Amino acid sequence: MSVATHLDPISLTELTEKAALQTRVDRKYVLRWDDAMALLPALDRTTRVLEIDGERNFRYRSVYFDTPDLVCFRLTAHRRRRRFKVRTRTYLDSALCWLEVKTEGFRGGTVKNRLPYEVGDFETVAPGRWFVEEILGDRAVVELAPVLVSEYRRTTFYLPDGDSRVTLDTELSWNGVDGDVLTPRNLAIIETKTASAASPVDRLLWARGHRPTAISKYATGLSALRPELSAPRWRRTLRTHFW
Repeated sequence: MSVATHLDPISLTELTEKAALQTRVDRKYVLRWDDAMALLPALDRTTRVLEIDGERNFRYRSVYFDTPDLVCFRLTAHRRRRRFKVRTRTYLDSALCWLEVKTEGFRGGTVKNRLPYEVGDFETVAPGRWFVEEILGDRAVVELAPVLVSEYRRTTFYLPDGDSRVTLDTELSWNGVDGDVLTPRNLAIIETKTASAASPVDRLLWARGHRPTAISKYATGLSALRPELSAPRWRRTLRTHFW
């Protein structure tokens, strides 16, 4: 799928230099695919699109790790302080992999720490356990195992106004030990990633009647795969947008 061909490209190196945003505020929106595509012509002409080797749409795979009693899920689902998330992220088109630890930052923001990882280790935290423990400190847990895999396609936009980023995800699928869920293909997830203030794309979405949605690719996906889990926030999101 090719999108935003009318916008100029930006390289990964330049995007990282201008808008790494490892500490940031995320806002997420779930839209019908047609509504998401209708936003693209309205983007400011200075918006640029991540392009690597002539491609603008890339395949991602994230493996999420949790304890047997799902401490990461429970902390996220109930919005507890000091919540965290551990995952590997593989960029399937470039065969690059990272081990990532996400924690809650200032005023509800997100802090992401990442470690270059061997692609063959994407299903285990063992080689990077020292890194996880270093980031989490007294929150570190002993037993972490793969719980959920999500795959999707992503296009990334750079907004010079505020040096922010926007991602557009489609073809999201969840795979877990209890079965598979494939989301409807007419859905798109838009995430805005800013230092703090709303981005021009947030304002554009608001003007068109779209509001941020409570969605986590991990927690929402696990709720879809395991109906017995108590997570009212994600249930509402699934009923409204996915089922």
